[in-house]
Amino acid sequence: MFKLAPSILSADFGHLAEDVKKIEEGGADIIHVDVMDGHFVPNISFGAPVMKGLNGKTGLNYDVHLMIENPDQYIEDFITPQTEYITVHQEACVHLHRTIQNIKSKGIKAGVSINPATPVSTLECILEDVDLVLVMSVNPGFGGQKFIPGALEKVRQLAEIKKAKGLDFIIEIDGGITLNNIQEVLEAGVEMAVAGSAVFGAEDVVQRVKDFKKF
Repeated sequence: MFKLAPSILSADFGHLAEDVKKIEEGGADIIHVDVMDGHFVPNISFGAPVMKGLNGKTGLNYDVHLMIENPDQYIEDFITPQTEYITVHQEACVHLHRTIQNIKSKGIKAGVSINPATPVSTLECILEDVDLVLVMSVNPGFGGQKFIPGALEKVRQLAEIKKAKGLDFIIEIDGGITLNNIQEVLEAGVEMAVAGSAVFGAEDVVQRVKDFKKF
């Protein structure tokens, strides 16, 4: 069964702890934390204090997605007892291997993400070192965007490489994921799916998570 990672970017920040309790009750596997700096992507979201405010208020771990420039400067800020993954963008890292090793040296699983215009081939030399590969299926920066179908081919490529080389990184997808396309992305090879507005925009968040977890 795949892992569901609801993105708190789409949650009600005025009732964040309550919203997180709802996804936990529904059976979500991990909390996706979208961090944006207004430079690497055209939007600003939130920083480490918001995420840390959930420490101890949920049994779910954090899947931190740094959509920021110079991520090495901020990795330490996002390390908590509940941080499981920290993912950086291939496009934002001058020395990607060094950044990945930096994350792993802190005892955190390291991920790398690629934007819609970035080919899988750019990850060829790093796949043996990462724990997770995040395929963006929208252009990062805003929630509620429409799914870009070309992302599925990238997922298939990653699944083939993973099998051929006997690697164990998790394939994750983020952007425009709904109940209407979740089956298609899972069939392509996705093992963890991020859903934001499709979860927190539902009238019954608990039931929406349960609906996703039926796949």
